[in-house]
Formats: sequence, C-alpha cells, structure tokens
Amino acid sequence: MLRIIYMGTPQFAVPPLEALIGGARPGAVLEEGYEIVAVITRPDKPAGRGHQVVFSPVKEVALAHGLPVWQPGSLKRPEAIEALAAYRADLYIVTAFGQILPQAVLDQPRYGTLNIHASLLPKYRGVSPISEAILQGESETGVTIMLLDAGIDTGPILHQRRLPIAPDDTTATLSAKLAQLGASALLETLPRWVAGEIVPQPQDESQASYTRMLRKEDGQIDWQRPAAWLARMVRAYTPWPGSYTFWQGKLLKILTASALSEEEAARPQSLAPGTVERQMVAGEERLAVACGEGWLLVSRLQMEGRKALSAAEFLRGYPQIVGSLLGTSH
Repeated sequence: MLRIIYMGTPQFAVPPLEALIGGARPGAVLEEGYEIVAVITRPDKPAGRGHQVVFSPVKEVALAHGLPVWQPGSLKRPEAIEALAAYRADLYIVTAFGQILPQAVLDQPRYGTLNIHASLLPKYRGVSPISEAILQGESETGVTIMLLDAGIDTGPILHQRRLPIAPDDTTATLSAKLAQLGASALLETLPRWVAGEIVPQPQDESQASYTRMLRKEDGQIDWQRPAAWLARMVRAYTPWPGSYTFWQGKLLKILTASALSEEEAARPQSLAPGTVERQMVAGEERLAVACGEGWLLVSRLQMEGRKALSAAEFLRGYPQIVGSLLGTSH
C-alpha cells in the first residue's frame, strides 16, 4: 500500500488533506488504497493577547482524524532529514507548507514530492499568487499540481485546473475556492501519476513571473493611482494586509470599494486625489474618493479602534469627512 506524508499549515491546505483522508480506502482513488503515515506542519505558536498556544488548521484536522502529526521545525537539519526518511514514504504531498524543502528531502520518496500551487504556473510563482492575480486584473486563475524541485515553484507541471475570478472575489473568497479546486485536482492527479500515465511538462521560463511576501505597509493607499487599480487592491489585500489610508491622523481601513469611471462621476480638475465627496448610488449614500483617474466608491470602512460601518452610517457619524483630504498620517 502506498505510504503518503502530507505537509501543510494554513486553512488553504485543509481541503486537500480532507480529500486525501476521504479517498484513502481501497478503490476510492487508488485500487489498493493508500495510507497517510504522517502529517507534518509548523510548530505550535502562541497567539493573541493571552498568548494561548494555537495549532495550525492542518494539525487540527489531522488530530480530529487520528493521524500522526510531526512538527520538526526546519526540514533542513540532518537529524530531521534522517527522521523523515525513516517513515519510508512513497510520496510526499506539499500544500502551503511554509518552507523550501532541500534536495535531500525531495530525493527520498520514489514518486517524488507533489505540490499544489494556487496559480496557473509559470505565472505568479512564490508566496502570494492569489492576491497578485486579483491585483493584476486577471479574469481567471487556477491551481497547478507540480513536481517539486529545489527552486521556488519551478518544477514540471503534472496537471492544471482553471477557475474564473468573480468581480467581487477577495483573496479570502478566492483562496477558499482554489483550495477546493486543488483538492479535486490532487485526487485526479494521484492515480494517473502513480500509474505512470503523466509526463511532467517543463515550465516555460519566458512566461514566468514571481510574487513576494506582502507587508503591512503594502496596504497603504496611494490616491494618485487609478480607481480601478485601487478597487482591485482592496479585494486583493482582503484579509491581509488590508487597505488603509489616514484621516485626521488616524488609520482608516477601506473594507469594500468599487471603481467609478470619470464618465460616471465627472471630477473637477481642481479636486486633489484623496478628496472625499458624498455620492448617491442606487438610492444609497456612498463615500467617493477622488483618485488619479476616476473615483473610488467606498461602501464599508472602519476608523482605528472603532467597528466597521457602511458608508451611510459613517457619513452620519463623521459628516465632516466630506471635503477633507485623505492620506496623511499627521
């Protein structure tokens, strides 16, 4: 029986693990079935004000199904590599694990190490492919099942599935959809890969692009940019790092927004980017902010230390925002 080790950490890695657990019995995915001999995830870490120890989402699911969990920290240490080899697994499956595996680990299983990546490789390699696809205005994205090599998402492709990006998709909603798609793509790939029916396809390096780790400061809005870009930014940076500006020296989070073109709401040339106006849309009050091109129509926002409000509620509570200039932290 095939012995599998699964490596993953966040919520994105949960649906593929659940799919693997559900398909383990003989005849479900593989005729002879398979066994998940270990689930490897990051060490537990304290979180929140009380510094309570928090398990990764993957660990929680593994424990709930009675699977052995191993949390070795770095798999680059010789003793960790040796302990991993002792499992004598035939296949490693990696989803959002959070560390680059050394060649000594990749060489261990006879069927190699499969990885689920949340983009249509070679586009958007790296750590934030979902956010980047939304930010760049892509109409579709997808998942790639690839064979891991020592590079960052450079290994040959075994299978891809496509998915349209909805106009209101955020990184949170799209991640959930892609995690489910990745789970089904994995189960489609597994029997064909083990049977030797898939020829790995090298990636076209000329088409490759990379994403980077997002930082909190990436979420600060530059009102000189076009409204269409900023509307995508708000969706792309939900939930992390969030999109924010400053008003009266306080942080102001923009939670939900869309773009209005110049034609839909003509902007006087004298209005500086970042200037707030009141706009009626379908009988509802919205907060419109002048941008480098067009207007950003804000429907939900949140003042520092306060609860999130609709634009209409915000305008009732803070009518003085109309006519003011956003963007300075002092």
